[in-house]
Amino acid sequence: MSSATLDELGKLVLRLTIGILLLLHGIAKLTHGVGPIESMMVARGLPAFFAWAVYVGEILAPLLLIFGVYTRLGGLLIVISMVVAILLAHSGHWSQLSGSGGWRLELQGLFLFGALAVTLLGAGNYSVAGKGGRWN
Repeated sequence: MSSATLDELGKLVLRLTIGILLLLHGIAKLTHGVGPIESMMVARGLPAFFAWAVYVGEILAPLLLIFGVYTRLGGLLIVISMVVAILLAHSGHWSQLSGSGGWRLELQGLFLFGALAVTLLGAGNYSVAGKGGRWN
């Protein structure tokens, strides 16, 4: 395989990994509701309806990545969603290690920096929209 083909396959694997894994979190929130997130918002003095934005970051944005449509926008939405999640739900965990020796925020870090990579790289050829367009 050529180097260009491997680059395109790498973009596909990254998009699908971040998109599918984050979508599973969004499906769980669809199934169980956003009540706990609404409570967290209210406890921090924010309107409860802000919790509904989690569906943009964990349902819509991952679908954009998976299909490769408006991929850079989807990646950017995930980056924003993960920064908000880290600041609101995980603010005390920055320097903590987990019981297994890993960083306590490694999952959030994977989503954040994986989505940042997708935002910078774009969709690649193996996508519904292809390489064309500013947001792909």
